Amino acid sequence: MAIDRIELNFMRLPYVHFFETSFGRSYDRTFIMVRVYEDGLIGYGECVAEEKPLYSGETTETAWHILKDVLVPLVFSLGIVEPEDFYNAAKSFKENRMAKAGLELALWDLKAKKLGLPLYKLYGGVREEIPAGVSAGIEDSIPDLLTMIENYQSQGYKRIKIKIKPGWDLEVCRAVREKFPDLLLQADANGIYSPEEADHLRQLDAFKLLMLEQPYPPFDLWEHSKLQKKMSTPLCLDESIISYETAKAALEMGSCRIINIKVGRVGGMVEVKKIHDYCQRYGVGVWCGGMLESGIGRAHNLHIATLPDFKYPNDLSASARYYQEDLIEPPIVLSRPGYVRVPDEPGIGVNPVEERIEKATLKKEVLKP
Repeated sequence: MAIDRIELNFMRLPYVHFFETSFGRSYDRTFIMVRVYEDGLIGYGECVAEEKPLYSGETTETAWHILKDVLVPLVFSLGIVEPEDFYNAAKSFKENRMAKAGLELALWDLKAKKLGLPLYKLYGGVREEIPAGVSAGIEDSIPDLLTMIENYQSQGYKRIKIKIKPGWDLEVCRAVREKFPDLLLQADANGIYSPEEADHLRQLDAFKLLMLEQPYPPFDLWEHSKLQKKMSTPLCLDESIISYETAKAALEMGSCRIINIKVGRVGGMVEVKKIHDYCQRYGVGVWCGGMLESGIGRAHNLHIATLPDFKYPNDLSASARYYQEDLIEPPIVLSRPGYVRVPDEPGIGVNPVEERIEKATLKKEVLKP
């Protein structure tokens, strides 16, 4: 069969509570939903590019252009249906990984629905429940952060990640560790520190962190390798890992001991599997990072995190952590304290609500062969 049409929705969802990182504070999220139609079935994907080029060089506007004017026409011109064929064809276009991932994920969802299988079974997943961590942003005060963490801990989350930046790091980690001595605690810098601050970062070793995520800017693998030699805390790379090749280089250089895999950042599930398999052979555990996705992207991440080398709690909290009204029904919830069950219906296994999609849509494009 051939694809009937592809629809793009440029969307905005408000957060329940502001979310602040070293990039700044945000109150809502823009993203692109991708829908691929074939013979009465719909495959859903989510492009996680943000409004501003802070996390990556892509934005929702640039991804919209690449999807509408480059990638969707590629699918139609070549008669592509299989996600692997799309991955191979799209490699000729440089970068734009988030745009590529959004469309590739929709094709994976469509493929699984045609086969009548939950998506994780196509991926070779090995678990039906995912250990869930949660991410706490930079708050107005340390007491506010401690209250937030206490609330998350009462819900049973297996790991709490806190965002740090210069001036919001050592004292914050000290306060959290003093109040929660047994908490599985992780700190994420989003690349805000410089190599000149290595001695400052080494003081984080005192707080027995599960990992320190992305202390330096993305492309400085060498400085990360020097820092890892000086620290007992395992470094985890996020923004640095944009492909199988960068993951391989980071591990061979000793730049980190853990890798955060985000499907949007690396350009799709085919690339995720290559990175996952290499890390598994190398003996390095991975985990699934989040981009504050809607329920559609979150469901995709749940299926990805079923792969065997996802050994750490993932950024896969319940829908209500970020959005009062998600795009799906029922929302993603904790199936028991600290775990989220993987949907077992065909494809991503969740039900998008059209009324909510239309409400959140800022613009829409319907593309046909």
